[in-house]
Amino acid sequence: MCLSSLTGLAPRLNRLSLWAAVWWCLVSAHASPPLTLETAFATPGLLGTSPSAPKWSADSSHVAFIWNPDGEASRHLMLVNADGDGLRRLGAPQSESTRDFVWHPSGETIYSLRAGGLWATNVTSGEGVLIAQIHESASNLSISPDGSRLAWLADGDVWTVTAAGGQPAALTEVGIPSLSSLQAGRYRRAEREIGPGIWGGPTYAWSPDGRTMAVHLVDRRHMRKVAFPNYLAAQTEPNFVRRGYPGDANESRTVALVDVATGEMTALDIPDPTANQVVGFAWSPRGLLLLDLASDTNEDRWLYTLGKERGPLKRIWHSQRASRIYTAFASAWQGERVVFLSDIEDRYGLYRIDTSASDATPTRLTDTDFDVLGAPMFSAADGTMFFAGNGETVHNQHIYRLSATGQASTRVTRRPGRHTGFVSPNGKHLAVVHSDDVNPPDLYVVHVEDGQMRRVTNSPLPAFGEHDWVRARYVSFPGNDPDLRLHARILEPSNLDPSRKYPVIFGPAYSNTVRNRWRGVYSLVQQMLVQRGYIVVQVDMRGSTGYGREFREAFLTDFVGQDLDDVVSAANYIKAMHYVDGERLGIWGSSYGGTLSVYALLKKPGLFKAGVAAAAAVDPHFFGTDDVAIVRRPDTHPEIFERAAVRYAANLEDHLLLIHGMQDQVVPFNTIAVLTEALIREGKNFDTAFVPGATHAWSREPGYNRYLFGRLFDHFDRYLQPDRPVTVRSAGQK
Repeated sequence: MCLSSLTGLAPRLNRLSLWAAVWWCLVSAHASPPLTLETAFATPGLLGTSPSAPKWSADSSHVAFIWNPDGEASRHLMLVNADGDGLRRLGAPQSESTRDFVWHPSGETIYSLRAGGLWATNVTSGEGVLIAQIHESASNLSISPDGSRLAWLADGDVWTVTAAGGQPAALTEVGIPSLSSLQAGRYRRAEREIGPGIWGGPTYAWSPDGRTMAVHLVDRRHMRKVAFPNYLAAQTEPNFVRRGYPGDANESRTVALVDVATGEMTALDIPDPTANQVVGFAWSPRGLLLLDLASDTNEDRWLYTLGKERGPLKRIWHSQRASRIYTAFASAWQGERVVFLSDIEDRYGLYRIDTSASDATPTRLTDTDFDVLGAPMFSAADGTMFFAGNGETVHNQHIYRLSATGQASTRVTRRPGRHTGFVSPNGKHLAVVHSDDVNPPDLYVVHVEDGQMRRVTNSPLPAFGEHDWVRARYVSFPGNDPDLRLHARILEPSNLDPSRKYPVIFGPAYSNTVRNRWRGVYSLVQQMLVQRGYIVVQVDMRGSTGYGREFREAFLTDFVGQDLDDVVSAANYIKAMHYVDGERLGIWGSSYGGTLSVYALLKKPGLFKAGVAAAAAVDPHFFGTDDVAIVRRPDTHPEIFERAAVRYAANLEDHLLLIHGMQDQVVPFNTIAVLTEALIREGKNFDTAFVPGATHAWSREPGYNRYLFGRLFDHFDRYLQPDRPVTVRSAGQK
């Protein structure tokens, strides 16, 4: 249309002007289309549907996973060869969405959970057969070691059926339904169940002989009944859930053994189950049970084993450190020895320990100059160990290999970004989910010996490729201490004009954000902000991993303390750039990122002209029972619990927008209501966006996310004015 419109103008244009006009038309025709709220939150979305749950067949010939190539919400069972060839869908085109699956040991059949059915699918033909009707909420499907029985969780209990099908039966009878009348919120969990805790944990595991199950039994009946009113009911309903606060007894988490033949359950004697969490459990090939426990404060960590004779628990290792903060724990059997992830030294590492001795000394297996970032994975063929780590740069996550003989680890993956790996039983291939700054997650198959990476899925929709996605750059700079180096992630407009001065938005603020990965809707929002004319910055403040124990543990009992100082240091670093307008800085975040944002405006007035605080935790008295890992308890650290944001309400000078879901059970809405009241009484002018049905996960909730991110954009555009033409003056100009 642009070129055709020049026909009538051509006689009036000289040759140079005409060519300039033609060039502009051609450039405009190929320019990146604007990324809008409508396109960003459309269904199906630009990002498509990410592949999930890769699982290898026992003979390592195939990897199955769940995916939808068309970006729809419904997910299909997919299969690909070990070399990345032969991608195909299993099951009929009209089959319902798959939410979990498991391989039969023979490799000939895959069992899957779809809606209210348990299906058996032949791998060769791709045809599926319904073998049992089950509850639509069934999850955590597994199969016995001999392949004769299937098990899953539903209604708080373990259910089983033969692999040939039939009538399912409850193996346990412990489940008690939730108090909540709403199907929303983190704490809307059963009164008692077999399953994970509120913030994670194991579920159940078959013994090697298939005769016994270890189960994670969680009981919440002793916890407070807390009301989260449902304002969308015909008349307001209280909607109670079980929720504790720092200093309260936590949910009770213990382990029991269940006889698969009789259903008889025997609880193990777990120390102080309302103050200690079950990190995990696992069976050894000979039938020993490993228990991995940690205190809710994370000060203590224990490893226990239980013998086949089912006597008392044997403690094989204990670590105690008062300064330990929230941390990553994991453990697994390597033959009859245990390998576990720990922060014994400055960097997270994998350690091996002999289970035959009590309180044996662990041996470190991995390098001491970088962090291991997850649980170990093992090749069933020869015991070769694989793990994720940040050996080259903190912002990239790669997969490494460590031979069973304990030689130095070698990096398997090569491409920059974040790699999450799943090793084949023979150890020759990895299924890897990879993402980076400009590429959403996709599945690859990696050949371990040469690192060759073959793409299996292409999840983003075709329209994704039409947009101009900005890649981040990573920088380091001094903090407020001469010996402190901080790290930041910066996204700048691809057509950045050094003669202009740009506004800057810090966010979403949080720890561990300086990472080369795609973060779903948050990455979309960052790209949209850059497109609107902002520079976007994230900083790894104290409390982040990847920089050693001292940096990480500085966050203990110091929320919005030194970490906020690090945000200030980042702001000062950015303001020194000649194309940055230091008078137009903004900050935003959700959850603790919202906390940082609101406290930044209240404790550092004038630094940020505008801020958006979503789901902000503004009163430590209302943190969760698990948050004792960062603030401890009111009776031991009372000074920490005097830092409620209302103390600083009189300091507000800048433009604040408070976003909160009124069904947020993680950060109760009443805490932000109290802050709102205090700001009103101080005569402050601020904005709010309170959503009656949104939870703590508002950014992933359709409808709510589009509306609330729209409010965020409007807030920053109004006060930071990215379109305002501010030019850089050269030396001597006035």
